[in-house]
Amino acid sequence: MSLNSLHDVYIDQLQDIYSACKQSGGVTRKLADAATDTSLKDALERGVEGIERGMDTLGDIIKGHDADPDGEHCKGMEGLVNEARAHGLEQDFGDSAAQDAMIITQYQRMAHYAIAGYGCCLAFARRMDHTEDASKLEECLNKSYDGDRAMTDLATGNINRDAA
Repeated sequence: MSLNSLHDVYIDQLQDIYSACKQSGGVTRKLADAATDTSLKDALERGVEGIERGMDTLGDIIKGHDADPDGEHCKGMEGLVNEARAHGLEQDFGDSAAQDAMIITQYQRMAHYAIAGYGCCLAFARRMDHTEDASKLEECLNKSYDGDRAMTDLATGNINRDAA
């Protein structure tokens, strides 16, 4: 697809973040299964639910512009998911708190990618006066920030202390 306008870039990036969510949801579920701290496990499960809601929202927005949500494969998130598997799940850990600290690290990297994607799409939607899209994207962006902050709170609370 040739990107000839901001609208084309917008659809491309909506599809990219949709693909990113699709990929990150599966590994986040596995990270939740591997987490030993119950608060972390709960936060990751809420993260999976949030990712799924984001996908639903993105899918609706993309279809509303007569495009296919699956029109793009996000190679950036593919790399982050591979890193999350390698470092958060497949790595040999002698201590469960150390693994929990690594799980947070990997989740936050994926969350920051989502934050960047939602933020860019929100800016595009506002520029093109897609008010309803912008409102939905802003909610997704805020939820992504909330998830990131929750992980920071867990890390700076007990988890990093226990891992040290």
